[in-house]
Amino acid sequence: MSGVRRASVDDARELVRLRAVMLAAMDGVPPEPGEWQHTALRTLRRQLPDPEADLAAYVVDAPGRPGTLAACAVGVVDLRLGGPADPSGRCGYVFNVATDPAYRRRGFSRACLGAVLDWFTERGVRTVDLKASPEGEPLYRELGFRPTSMAGMRRGGR
Repeated sequence: MSGVRRASVDDARELVRLRAVMLAAMDGVPPEPGEWQHTALRTLRRQLPDPEADLAAYVVDAPGRPGTLAACAVGVVDLRLGGPADPSGRCGYVFNVATDPAYRRRGFSRACLGAVLDWFTERGVRTVDLKASPEGEPLYRELGFRPTSMAGMRRGGR
């Protein structure tokens, strides 16, 4: 799909807006505005300008709406200890795959996610993880993701 591009610092506010769209879809209610938005904006403004950063976002612009994003996907590279399946220890994590409700069912998230996966490949990352919503799971399976045997757990936060 054409129209996918790597996000620039100018897209930071829209990426935070789409994060709220994603969180609202997952939780059933929009997230409360707050410090999380300011922190996310600072992180994006610090990471996006650096082509060598371990964070990249890929976006599709909203047709006919300059300055507005239709969809996005974000990836980060994490360094862990290597193992037999992947000695490098470089692991990718995909998050914030989101499409504005007005632009859904057009393949925009698929295109953004495909670009993030290509970015991982270019960086030599062979293992990529994500958390799938029930709505996103069919797309992720089509792109080669499989459930793992590891149960997700978290300390702190939600």
